[in-house]
Amino acid sequence: MTGPAVSAPPTGPARPWALLAELTHACPLHCPYCSNPLELARRSAELSTGQWADVLRQAGELGVVHTHLSGGEPLLRADLEEIVAAAESAGIYTQLVTSGTGLDEERLAALTAAGLRSVQLSVQHAEPRANDRIAGRPSSFAEKERAARLVRAAGLPLGLNVVLHRDNLDAVDALVELGEAWGVDRIELANTQFYGWGLLNRDALLPSREQLDRARRTVERRRRQLAGRVDLVWVVPDYFDGVAKPCMGGWGAVSLTVAPDGTVLPCPAAASLPDLCPPNVRDRSLAWIWEHSPAFGRYRGTEWMTGPCRECPRREEDFGGCRCQAFALTGDAARTDPACALSPDHHLVRDLADGGRPEPPPYLHRRPGAAPAAVHALAAARSRNGGT
Repeated sequence: MTGPAVSAPPTGPARPWALLAELTHACPLHCPYCSNPLELARRSAELSTGQWADVLRQAGELGVVHTHLSGGEPLLRADLEEIVAAAESAGIYTQLVTSGTGLDEERLAALTAAGLRSVQLSVQHAEPRANDRIAGRPSSFAEKERAARLVRAAGLPLGLNVVLHRDNLDAVDALVELGEAWGVDRIELANTQFYGWGLLNRDALLPSREQLDRARRTVERRRRQLAGRVDLVWVVPDYFDGVAKPCMGGWGAVSLTVAPDGTVLPCPAAASLPDLCPPNVRDRSLAWIWEHSPAFGRYRGTEWMTGPCRECPRREEDFGGCRCQAFALTGDAARTDPACALSPDHHLVRDLADGGRPEPPPYLHRRPGAAPAAVHALAAARSRNGGT
């Protein structure tokens, strides 16, 4: 770990304000849509307590004001309270992103005392058995329900996060009702992003247009009903709308991700890009990484753009879309995101979105050690789909 962060010069990029701190890839759940890389970081490779504290100090000096403490499951870090305290000391607002598994009253009290500001709780389905089946863990719904009660009793803001896919899109109404019953302040309905394990399980997760249309109408209706009481967020699906979304607000524009082993990325999925050579906080300061590293500068702004992106009037809004998605679908991270209707590769997502929906294959659940088989299966699937 290097010494104090060095201030970036005024001519450099705008300062980041958000940090995704992936404290561990270990997780008691095995969700098939997980965006963690197929090669999960080992516990022995994780940053130490002191290293995370230094990362957070540097982040605060760099301008970061908000961090998601995530994973995997961050509650598996025995030093989570110390990490929260380090963020509080650095002036950074902390939100715990958790499955709720392992959260008890004593642990939550310790985290709150250390400075934890809010909690985002994941749920896989409103029906307990369906939730547990998707999560790959028996009784996980009951653990989430208990965690929600504890957070509300502690007086912390509580958000509910639901990753939507073929298996739960028809339960959107019930999921919103569940959030109301649990007393949440915010419900984020995030359609699956097909990276990592999500890409591997795409055939099992990809919904139909009809499902999405029904769910969208439900969200619009429930927004009107909940106005002023619960913030209901709908994260649009990439494959269906013909509009590319800016990656994390733009590559290297507003946020950075620190992986469990200290690798620093412009977005969580960027580990999938084979020639990125991302830097590590063990070797360089966050300020140097943000300002000078080739990995962060590679797709920052618009100068790198080719094809329709270079002349597109939206290039300063969507920044060419997602680099990781472009690579996953075309093998070239510099191509226009195929999610965009103007992309010469848009047929790749259009064919997937408009294709038939046969009986889905079984999930390949996210599990440590499953990566070799998973990579082989993904390569076979890409071959069947003509490279996608």
